[in-house]
Amino acid sequence: MRRASTCLALLGLAVLGLSATASAAPTITLEAKAVPISGFPGTGNKLGAGAALQTKFTISGTEYGGFAAPLVGVKFYGPASAKLHPQGFATCAPEVIEQRGPSPCPKKSQAGPKGSASGVVSFGTERVQETVSVQPFFAPGGNLEFFVDGTSPVSIEILSKGKVVSASPPFGPTVLAEVPLVESVPGALDASVHEINVVVGAAYKQGKKTVYYITVPKKCPKGGFPLKAVMEFGNINNPKEPGEKAEAFYKAPCPKR
Repeated sequence: MRRASTCLALLGLAVLGLSATASAAPTITLEAKAVPISGFPGTGNKLGAGAALQTKFTISGTEYGGFAAPLVGVKFYGPASAKLHPQGFATCAPEVIEQRGPSPCPKKSQAGPKGSASGVVSFGTERVQETVSVQPFFAPGGNLEFFVDGTSPVSIEILSKGKVVSASPPFGPTVLAEVPLVESVPGALDASVHEINVVVGAAYKQGKKTVYYITVPKKCPKGGFPLKAVMEFGNINNPKEPGEKAEAFYKAPCPKR
């Protein structure tokens, strides 16, 4: 299913060389907040209310041809007091998206609205900016998956599979996501990511009751809800091999009411 194509005839350009000494780790930042679920009044950043979680990751680095090394994994840790309720939501099997794209997936398997990611793709020595959409889906087994779709300058269709697990306090629900490498043209540097914006959260009606995937805790710890992100990057000389890791912490402010 994964493909990367371009109308630019740049296959003959030389690949930008990488220095084995350029091994500085990327740095990352994390921001997050509870936001309303479209179509469900009363949701959002309120104690005890249903909500979607909007997260923003930023990546900085110059070790891979002037940009951060390719992102290969994301671990996102939610607060211990947060609870998820995946039961009752439709799911879409990863195999379906990998083979046919997201169009066969039930609409109710969408785990949130489309988000976005931006970064650079390579054509020989040329680095070009690209923005892609990121659509979250509910996956079987209570897990999540993210379909990444880009059209220009490179056509990109990849699926990032995320496993939902529990972490030790002060953290709780945790998403462990794999990020496939994206090669724009054969022999070129893999894509480098510098920002990801994703919203996860959905709801459905069950009779007169509304069921939420995420519910804001009824109490907020002093200083806000603790969140953590760990990003894993490919080796700058061979991105298929493990490289550096970077961590970011954030405390989401308590709701005003």
